Amino acid sequence: MGSDTLMGTAQRRLAPEDGAVGRSTAQPHAQYRPLWVEEPAKRYRMPDPVRTAGVRALIIISVTLIQAMVAFFCTMAESWLAFPMVISSVVSTVVATWSVVDVWVTRQVWNQRNGVVSEPSSTARELRRERRAARRQERAAGRGQKRIPGRGGQAGQLSHP
Repeated sequence: MGSDTLMGTAQRRLAPEDGAVGRSTAQPHAQYRPLWVEEPAKRYRMPDPVRTAGVRALIIISVTLIQAMVAFFCTMAESWLAFPMVISSVVSTVVATWSVVDVWVTRQVWNQRNGVVSEPSSTARELRRERRAARRQERAAGRGQKRIPGRGGQAGQLSHP
């Protein structure tokens, strides 16, 4: 089978009726529309540590809910397994609560370490830039002042008194 014998549905609709293959193929390409258009995400993707903590919390919460259901059914069936399942469900609830708090703490730590995405016109960003520039100038001036007195020294002096 040659490539010119296999045609998709859209190509068959746009193909000439008389079977002329030599005609310009610009017409079908001009009418081509993609099936979907990629749009930028409205929210940024979560950072990897936060996403990892979220997945871990979701798994722990799922296991806790399953344990609670098993404990409930064992209690209704008056099984000997009811008491251990209730105890393990209580412990799992504490662990699930900790895992949710871990997601929140991980997100806060990530935001503090890596900064928060802000608008370009943000006044806070402009103030941070000004403070950084001022600190750089102070450090540069401080380095320059330290170098000037150290130029002249007595011959043979290896260290400062």
